[in-house]
Amino acid sequence: MSERRKLVEVQDLKMYFPITSGVLRRHSGDVKAVDGVSFDIYEGETLGVVGESGCGKSTCGRAVLRLYDITSGSIKIDGVEIGSKSQQSLRKMRPTMQMVFQDPQACLNPRMTVAAIIGEPLDEHTNWSKAKKLDRIYELMDAVGLNRNFANRYPHAFSGGQRQRIGIARALALNPKFIICDEPIAALDVSIQAQVVNLLEELQDELGLTYMFISHDLSMVRHIADRVAVMYLGKIIELAPRDRLYDNPMHPYTEALLSAVPDPDPKVEARVERIILKGDVPSPANPPRGCNFCTRCPKVMDICREIDPEYRELRPGHFVACHLHNDTVPSGAPRNELTQQGEDA
Repeated sequence: MSERRKLVEVQDLKMYFPITSGVLRRHSGDVKAVDGVSFDIYEGETLGVVGESGCGKSTCGRAVLRLYDITSGSIKIDGVEIGSKSQQSLRKMRPTMQMVFQDPQACLNPRMTVAAIIGEPLDEHTNWSKAKKLDRIYELMDAVGLNRNFANRYPHAFSGGQRQRIGIARALALNPKFIICDEPIAALDVSIQAQVVNLLEELQDELGLTYMFISHDLSMVRHIADRVAVMYLGKIIELAPRDRLYDNPMHPYTEALLSAVPDPDPKVEARVERIILKGDVPSPANPPRGCNFCTRCPKVMDICREIDPEYRELRPGHFVACHLHNDTVPSGAPRNELTQQGEDA
């Protein structure tokens, strides 16, 4: 993996939304939606990002593409630092990086035809002739499996899966290198989800695309991702190659998430022990002291409530932020199988 080129490099990314209060709207705090996230994405790979609702997955994706002005941190895409660039200077970079949004109904203009929607990026970023644009629109419709005869129809005439294909065609219009897929299958019927995911995989193979795939669906992420990052309350708590993460999770939260995934084999499903987390996710406006997960962790120790664990590499490519695997675990702390696994690594 070290031989492959890093297309996306994110270092200590923070995205805070200010809280104001009182008549004078004074700044009284921040919602820490993304709080010090670091990761790389290699050219041609898919990084899956998972976590429960409100953990900051979508905000992180939008911040990486600079759809928001970030609070702090470094974002490099194709070797270019974009974290501090103005929105105006980012226009030239937009063809390189695109996004497929969660709700295909909401992200398509109902007053524009399919041809106009797919062709809009070409209008903005090229000076092609009308005939050349139309050829490219038809080419894109073919690529995503849409009938050319529907080019002059409006979004309301299409199903959810077809609308998502329109969104994917629009994202591909300018030959991007990097696409963020923000829960692209969440709003679709189960029968259509596999079609859209298979389409994304085929396009990746044909065009050499790099994906950041954000999803709740752990089974689908296992199918499509090369590496998986697990987020909780604005932070990445574990990042590892897909099979290693699913077979041997090292963070208690990852264990709990994976225990909730149903298995198609009834015999295996009957043996699975569900890990039920108690309590609610804390507010990102007032995260707990120490580890963000300490209020719900079944393996919590005293140090977890005092010190935020270091996010570090336990094995090649396997990063974890947990005191169970850190050298800072006091000698009198309870030992368990998970701690032993960290030492063996």
